[in-house]
Amino acid sequence: MSERRYNEAEVAAIFKRATEAQPFGEQNLLPSGEGMTLSQLQDIGREVGISAEQVAQAATAIDRAGRTTSRRLLGLPIGVGRTIDLGRKLSDEEWERVVVDLRETFDARGNLRAEGSLRQWTNGNLQALLEPTATGHRIRLRTLKGDALRLMTVGVAMLGIASAEFVIAMVRGGDQGMVSSLGILATLGVGILGLGAARVPGWARIRRRQMEDIAARIATVASSPPLLDRGVTESDA
Repeated sequence: MSERRYNEAEVAAIFKRATEAQPFGEQNLLPSGEGMTLSQLQDIGREVGISAEQVAQAATAIDRAGRTTSRRLLGLPIGVGRTIDLGRKLSDEEWERVVVDLRETFDARGNLRAEGSLRQWTNGNLQALLEPTATGHRIRLRTLKGDALRLMTVGVAMLGIASAEFVIAMVRGGDQGMVSSLGILATLGVGILGLGAARVPGWARIRRRQMEDIAARIATVASSPPLLDRGVTESDA
């Protein structure tokens, strides 16, 4: 199996995370059309005073930052999500800290629920699911813009009805009153559809950014040794 290679954006993110300071310079990081292996990144890190362990931890965090998912209607992202494979199990205490992060990020208390080894935090359409995998746990974040979905669905339905009735009216002779009414229905449909569609892009950008930030923090936790399930001690205070 070939060794994992990191592109320029990933290299910058790794060194930014490793140094916890300013992003590593992005100019001339990579040969054209190529990536860099972890060992190459560690060599560069050593030259600028960053330990190989710091680089490896940062690279692991980037790898575990998760993959995005999207649910679309008419090409617009009415649902967004992110799945983060942790590579190990989270303790109950670590899951509780994730929940605190979720509440702070989304400014929502939400509800907790547990079923066997499954854990979840939900606030309306917003969900965070902790699920077991062969290698530990994964966290699945997802949400849906419910009001926009309803508006867009109604708008599409009104346009569909207006179009079908227009065809029928034309076949039957094109009654002017009927055609005028169908025009009003179609106009209303377009307006409702547009109202729903206008709410989606900005919402999706915000939710993606929030999920990306949460994933980065979760990945940092997952790349550290697991916490034992215990109460808060003096060292935690």
